[in-house]
Amino acid sequence: MFWGVVPIYWKQMQGVSAFELIAHRIVWSLVFLFGVLAWQGNFPSLRPAFAGARATGLTLLSSLLLTVNWTVYVWAVNEGFIIETSLGYFLVPLMNVSLGSLFLHEKLRRLQWLAIGFAAAGVALLLVRVGHVPWIALSIAVTWTAYGLMKKKSAQGSIAGLTAETLILFPVAAGLLLWWHYRGGGALGHADLRTQAFVLSAGVVTAVPLLMFAYGAQRMRLTSLGLLQYIAPSVQFLIGLFVYHEAFDAVRFQAFGLIWSGLIIYTADTFWAQRRYLLKPARVG
Repeated sequence: MFWGVVPIYWKQMQGVSAFELIAHRIVWSLVFLFGVLAWQGNFPSLRPAFAGARATGLTLLSSLLLTVNWTVYVWAVNEGFIIETSLGYFLVPLMNVSLGSLFLHEKLRRLQWLAIGFAAAGVALLLVRVGHVPWIALSIAVTWTAYGLMKKKSAQGSIAGLTAETLILFPVAAGLLLWWHYRGGGALGHADLRTQAFVLSAGVVTAVPLLMFAYGAQRMRLTSLGLLQYIAPSVQFLIGLFVYHEAFDAVRFQAFGLIWSGLIIYTADTFWAQRRYLLKPARVG
């Protein structure tokens, strides 16, 4: 729900570039997360993220995936593409299923393959009828799914993992903010007080749901994680359509209909599979 309504928050800063907003997100998230770790007395938990070249490389990769995801998302929201961002997050559950099969060896059932086929047909319809690749949606879906997979395989706690990911890009983000401020183009000290207040809150607004996501991703199957993530794009879609009145023509309706059909098939299959598992007699001996 939190992620579903967050486009309204980003819309309050349309005069600030997406790159600057993401730099602020990194800097102020780190301040917030350091405060949490200081309160817990748990700074040593950061060491595994930088224990050798491989660990540091994985931390950097996670951080870059998250940064690309948020940059595309924030830019798209403020440019009037909330509905397309919702399409990206609608695709995430089905991509989770695909990657769960590919990397975590989670066996897919026939109806799950059918659901993925419907989603692919929806994307193909947009490509053929609208005439362009829905790159915003695909970028969001791919980066967020890959990030979720990495969190699933991570041995670090949610707070330590997110802090390490933020810390590794902090020098770049802070350097950019100082440069923009020096050139007189940054929001802080130049925008109105309301905008500056929103900018300074970017750390908390983005860190809290990410912590909840990282905590949950390590404790449930990717299929269950995908099921719960239907909520955010549904709310985003409704906000884009009814609050900001974005375009939604017949072709887009048909494409979304195919993807929603895939989600319905996948949801029903997941429900039936869990029901069969719960009703299955326990083995004795």
